[in-house]
Amino acid sequence: MYKNMAHHLRGLSAATLDGLEHALLTRDPRQMLPSLQKNLPNPTLVDTGLSEQVALLIRELAAGRTPVVLDATRLRQDPETVLRRACEGWGLAWDPAMLTWPPGPKPEDGVWAPHWYEGAHASTGFEPYRAPERRFPEHLRELLDACLPLYERLLAHAL
Repeated sequence: MYKNMAHHLRGLSAATLDGLEHALLTRDPRQMLPSLQKNLPNPTLVDTGLSEQVALLIRELAAGRTPVVLDATRLRQDPETVLRRACEGWGLAWDPAMLTWPPGPKPEDGVWAPHWYEGAHASTGFEPYRAPERRFPEHLRELLDACLPLYERLLAHAL
């Protein structure tokens, strides 16, 4: 199993990617972009990885494969249902233990964990979804406009 960010897929050959089973985790750019700018003050479309996710989705569908697409909002709204459906898609048995975990860092977090996973490390399970209360940053509006069609393409296939 590999865990990777979509923007790191640039430059990998189709042959490398075709030999893998894919799960795509996406997040509404109206929520993702303000979060992304906390560590990347001037994010770009490349930084979001959305183009790479859509390209991978298109390639998989064209090859007759159906990757599991998870939307972060739907996952937080109903984690058990979404994870059950994901397990079905992967051919895995459902385990209720998937809904909770011990707090703290995990070996599989990778080198970026100190920069991105503070909230995840403090959590012990899925918190209920809450819409953002802050106003969307106006300087990210043009990037949002570029992201939305890509996100909507992924969302159309999300569990």
